[in-house]
Amino acid sequence: MNTINTVLVEDNYYVRQVLKKMIEDDERFRLVATFDDAFEAEKFCVKGGIGLVLMDVQTKNNHSGLAAGKRIKEVQPKTKIVVVTSLVDSEVLKEARNGAADSLWYKDYGTKDIMDVIERTLAGENVFPDNSPNVTLKDLFSEELTEKQKKILRYYVMGYTHKEMAEELGMTERNVRWHLDNMVEKGNFANKHELLMTILDSKLIVTNLLDEDI
Repeated sequence: MNTINTVLVEDNYYVRQVLKKMIEDDERFRLVATFDDAFEAEKFCVKGGIGLVLMDVQTKNNHSGLAAGKRIKEVQPKTKIVVVTSLVDSEVLKEARNGAADSLWYKDYGTKDIMDVIERTLAGENVFPDNSPNVTLKDLFSEELTEKQKKILRYYVMGYTHKEMAEELGMTERNVRWHLDNMVEKGNFANKHELLMTILDSKLIVTNLLDEDI
C-alpha cells in the first residue's frame, strides 16, 4: 500500500502535537512536514507530491489557511485539503466550500471523527457541515441573530462608525443603533463593549485573516 504524503499546518503547539501523533500512528500516512504558517506550507505544497494537507485557518502572523489552500488547489488540484479550525465564523465555512478546501472539520464543535472526515475526503467526498456551529453569546445563541445583525456585527468588529455601517447596509443610523441595543438587551450584556468582546472571544466574527503577505 502506498503511503500518503501528508503536511500538517497548525500554529497551536498542543493541537499540532495531537494531530501529529494521530498521523504518525497511522501507517497509511507519511508526515513529510509540519508548519505553523500557512504561507510557508503553501510554498512547500505547490511543488507537488503531497496527497493530504491538514490546514488550520488562522495561522502564524494571521496568515489565512483558506487563501493558502485555494492557491494550492489551483496548482495541485489532486492534493486533498482538510481544513481543521475552531473559527465558527460562517464566512470561513463559505470560503472553504468555495474552492479553498475539500472538507472542513471543527476542532471544538465537530461531532464527526476527524479520521472519518479524512478517509471520506481521500475517497473523493467533500465533507462540510450544513451550517457553522451555534455558539453561546452570554444569554444569546448565535443562531438567534439575523443575517442583518451578523453583518452589523462584522462592521462593528472592523471598527466602522454607526454612520459608516448605515451607509454600507442601506439603513438609517437609528436602525443600526436599535439592532445593536437589541442584541445587548437579548444577550443581557452590560453594554456594547461587552457584546463586542464576547463576539471576538467566541470567534463568531473573524476579520484579521491575511490573504497574502503585506
